[in-house]
Amino acid sequence: MASGVPARIFHLALASEWEAARRSGSYTTSTLGRTLAEEGFIHASRADQWQGVRDRFYSDVEEPLVLLVIETARLDVPVVAEPPFPDSTETFPHIYGPVPASAVVQALTLGADGQPPAQGSFSRVFLGEMLRNAMLGLLLIGLVAVGVLLGQAVGPDWAVWAGFLIALAVGIPAVAWAYKRR
Repeated sequence: MASGVPARIFHLALASEWEAARRSGSYTTSTLGRTLAEEGFIHASRADQWQGVRDRFYSDVEEPLVLLVIETARLDVPVVAEPPFPDSTETFPHIYGPVPASAVVQALTLGADGQPPAQGSFSRVFLGEMLRNAMLGLLLIGLVAVGVLLGQAVGPDWAVWAGFLIALAVGIPAVAWAYKRR
């Protein structure tokens, strides 16, 4: 990471351009209406700058916008903090190459107010996700236990295994369906 460049930087993108980048594996739009090839680098911002960039350059854009959160450690190209024009005392991160889609750790859809949706604290989101995953795991274990108990009620030893396999065959798709619906 270059001096003066934070671990996470931000880039405003048209939602359609970000979707195309996800499919191709890399993002190459420098700024609104200009490519990396035309500009020579991709414009980015620090956390305290992206809203000003949105207000100044993207306020008239009607297409949905996303705020890309880029982990600079995942970039294999230089990132340099530079002034946007001569005599400026403020610097912005400039990315000198394509951004791999894997370097984008979040893509936040901006609402009509130009703000990302409220997501709560990281720990709250993380713990909620862990609780959901634990509950789905318990559901699968419960279904397998019911299958084994039903197999034991039938009698022969093979019935226990049949109950176990049937419960897995029903449980795994049920958990996968529940996980996708979240």
